[in-house]
Formats: sequence, structure tokens, C-alpha cells
Amino acid sequence: MRWGADRWRFYRLIGREVAQTARNAYAGATGRPDLLAGARVTGLVIAPHDLRTSDATFADDIYAGLFVFAGRSLSVSGRSPFDYAPPSPEWADALYGFGWLRHLRAADTALARANARAFVADFMAGRGEAALAKPTPVAARRLIAFLCQSPLVLEGADHTFYQTFLKTIGRTARDLERDLRRGISPQTRLLAAVALCYAGLCCEGIQPILRRATRILVRELERQIMPDGGHRSRDPRFAMELLLDLLPLRQSFLGRGIDPPEALLHAVDRMLPLLRLLRHADASLSHFNGMGATAADHLATLLVYDGAMAQPLMHAPNSGYERLEAGRVLLVADVGAPPPLVDSINAGAGCLSFELSSGPQRIVLNCGLPASGPELRRLARSTAAHSTATIADSSSCRFLTGGGAWYERWAVRWLAGRIGPVVLRGPRAVKAERTLDPDGTRVLAARHDGYVPDFGLVHERRWRLAADGSVVEGEDAFVRSGSARAKPHEVAIRFHLHPAIAARGREEGGLELVSPIGEVWHFDAENAQIALEESVYFAGLTGARRTDQIVLYLTVPEDTRVRWRFARAVPPDA
Repeated sequence: MRWGADRWRFYRLIGREVAQTARNAYAGATGRPDLLAGARVTGLVIAPHDLRTSDATFADDIYAGLFVFAGRSLSVSGRSPFDYAPPSPEWADALYGFGWLRHLRAADTALARANARAFVADFMAGRGEAALAKPTPVAARRLIAFLCQSPLVLEGADHTFYQTFLKTIGRTARDLERDLRRGISPQTRLLAAVALCYAGLCCEGIQPILRRATRILVRELERQIMPDGGHRSRDPRFAMELLLDLLPLRQSFLGRGIDPPEALLHAVDRMLPLLRLLRHADASLSHFNGMGATAADHLATLLVYDGAMAQPLMHAPNSGYERLEAGRVLLVADVGAPPPLVDSINAGAGCLSFELSSGPQRIVLNCGLPASGPELRRLARSTAAHSTATIADSSSCRFLTGGGAWYERWAVRWLAGRIGPVVLRGPRAVKAERTLDPDGTRVLAARHDGYVPDFGLVHERRWRLAADGSVVEGEDAFVRSGSARAKPHEVAIRFHLHPAIAARGREEGGLELVSPIGEVWHFDAENAQIALEESVYFAGLTGARRTDQIVLYLTVPEDTRVRWRFARAVPPDA
């Protein structure tokens, strides 16, 4: 992190978190009374439907002692997975969240049910690291999983196990209710409210929690779901996971004969079309602001609820995303400012980046967020990991990392442990405008000021998509801001290619891009040097993969414009 202009923001953030810590301590001593004090879960009434698809082959892996979560694997050799040190924090979150129980349920065998019961018994007996199970998001995911998979876990269980299971659910609900009375991040608050609504609907004995949880759920949905259906974090992955919880919750309200809150119904109706805006024809979501590999089956399940003939949004001004579509060609662009600081833990510095696909084949993409690995995730959030421009090898956002003096480095670690590597500063003035030319060409123009504080340059980008989708033209401009002193800066404009795209030079200049479906595109540029370099696609379904990137290099002494062009030379299967 660059100190100087960012230092005051850093210290203001420290002050805010210290004050929040004090408020939490005060609330714990004098806050609202615990609704669940003395209450206990006496039975389960319903088991919500888990929309996340399952795979019985995972049950075979688990039976063999292989646990694969978040891109990491652990072989337990006949022992409990809770007896081992987790290979990554994300792996631990998945293990203690117990969402993987659905794969054992899919196996539908006595052995799978016995395995599920044994793993849950290990956890309830206190095996493993208690601190790993305590974070609010992990506890909320575990509560939802236990309620959804209760038929699997409880079939054939004895009375002692049943009572211990109910006590565990009640204790987790009390912990989440206590967390809601303290200061937690907005996304975590929303997830905790969803989990407690599930508990209030599914459990006998703790019904009073339903009213408070529903009230918090309504408030957070109204605050966090924007008018165009995007979540305030701008994170497609969080939005997709939230919908996978909200849709069964809506059905659980109806199953108990209770009208779902209007805010829940409206949120679901707004969020589904936005996912369509970000969706490519290969059934994956665009890699913006925290999106990694797409679980295509989960996305397909969600879009069924939106109707098979539903049309995607083309314009999402609140979320900062735009979609241009012509023929079989699709372009999705990020034209939004970074989300609020508390919602930016996964946000990337990808303003004015875009993804391009033709039919089922992606051509240009962003690197995407890997499933685990703090250093890889940091790299994936940088501007250089996006298909846009970098100035002097810098990102358009400043993240909470690094530090100056030893006490500042200590403070960064303390803050990162509390709120994560958030965006400390990024573009503020981001403007976008779309038009339609008389010949049917779709035009999108946008600009951002993320590089003004350090370099005095505004980045402008314009896309033009021909009516038949055969040509995508672009222009990048770097314009001096105000009276900033003219000083040359090195600029790199990147276009990360999908690993399936084969790129090679052409004798007449430029590059030729060949896709697996037989389609050929030509790339050319003016006023810049074209280079073909290695890149990494972090969001592959099987982990990081090598790929290529087109890079345009130039020096910007004054106002400079660079034009580039993707033109289809050979249609698919020609």
C-alpha cells in the first residue's frame, strides 16, 4: 500500500475499528437481552431443500479419506478430518461449514449416512480446532447445512445423538443471535439473519428468534440489494450464493404457512436478471470483483426460477456492469466504482475491464479469483489481472496491505484479521454511457479517475460492437486531469485470453486467435506495440491454468489514444 495520500484513510479506519471494538464490548455487557436465553431446541419441524447440486462421487472420495475443498485436498488415512491442520483457511471454512454433507446425501446409502453421522459426531464431541468453527459466516453456513441435511444425519440415529444434535443447533443459533447484536460486516450480518430465519422456521422451542431475524433480514436486504438487483459488494459469487439460500428460505416460509417478507420476494426478483447480465453462453459468470470458477449447475438451477425465456439485463447502473450483445458475440464490462470499504474484501481493481465471448467460447476474460491462497488472491485482484490498462505497473485501487513503520505494519495485520484486505482507495468518478448507432452498432463509453491521484491521468475506454457481432473495436485514451504536470508514464493495456484460445502472430502484422470451435479472429492495434505474453487463469475449474495475454505497450507523455480491433476472419465451422 502506498502511504502518503492513503495514510489518513488508514488511520481513520483504525479509529473506526477501535471504536467498534469498544461498542461490541459495551453491547455484550449492556445490550439487548438474549432472546434465546434459557430456550432450547425441542424438535425439528421441516428440513429446507438445499438447491446446491450434489455429486455422489464426492461421497466416494470422502469414504476413501480424501477431502477436497477450495482447490486444496487432504488425505486423512482413516482418521477424522478434524484431527488435521487445514491446508488453507478457505479449506477450513468449507470443512467446518458442512455444506459437503449434501454429497453424502446424494449417495443415498447406509454407508454414506453412517459416515455423515460419524463426522457430525466428531465435530459435536469437540474434535478439531474450536476457533475454526467460530467465525460467524462459518457458523451460519453450518447451521443451514445441519438443518437442510438433518434427514441424512438423523436417519437411524439413537436418542442421545438426536438430543446432542438439537443442542448443537440451539447453541449455534444463540451464538449467531449474539453476533447480530454486535458489530459484524454487512455481508456477515445478512448471512447470519438468513441462517436464523431458517432456525426459527425449522425448530421447535426457539420460535421467538424468527421475528427478530426476519426484521434484520428485511433491513439488510433493503440496504444491501441495489435497485438493479446487484449486491452492494458487486461480487457475483456472493450474489449467487445468497440466492441459493434465499430461494429455499422463501419456500420454507410458505411451508410453515407464513407469508414471506416483501423485501425477500423483491430481492429475489431483482437479483436473478442481474445474474443473466453477467452470464456467458458457456454457463459461467464474468470474472469481476470476487468471481472465480462458476458452479454451472448451481447457476442453471437458479436461472430456472427466473423462467427459461427470461431476458438478461443489459444495463445495471447501480452495480456498474454493462452488457453488449450482437449475433453470437457478447461483451460484458465493469464500469463501476469499488464497493463501500466494508463490502470490498474481494473487490478487484478492474474498472473498465471487460470479457468477450463468441457463442460458447470465451475469448477475452479476466484472471478471476482463485479458490484459496492469500498471495494468489492478492495478485488476482490487481489491475494487471484484468483486461484493462495499467499505468506504471500500478493498480487503480489501493488495498489494505503493507505498511510503513513497524507499528503501521502491525496495525495492517490487526485490521486485515478483523475486516480483511479491503479496498482503501479506488476510482471515485466513474461514468458510463451507451448508445446505438443508426447502423445497429452498439457503443459503450466509460471513464474513471483511479489514476488521477498518483499520475494525473484519466482513463477513458470506448467499445463498439458491430450489429452482426463480427467486429469489436475499442479505443483507450489517457487524458491529463486539470493542470497536472505532463510527465511520461509507461502504460500496458492487457487482454487476457481464455486457455482454449490459440494465439499466434500474422505475417501482415497483428495476431490470429483460433478457438476450439473453428472460429478465427484477427487482432490489430494502432499507436502501440503488440506483445503476446504468458498469463495465468486463476478461475479454472481444476485450479490455475497457464494462458496467454495480449499486451499493448506505450508511453504516455501527453493526451494519448490507442485503437484496437477484434475482427472475425473465419466463422465457426466454416
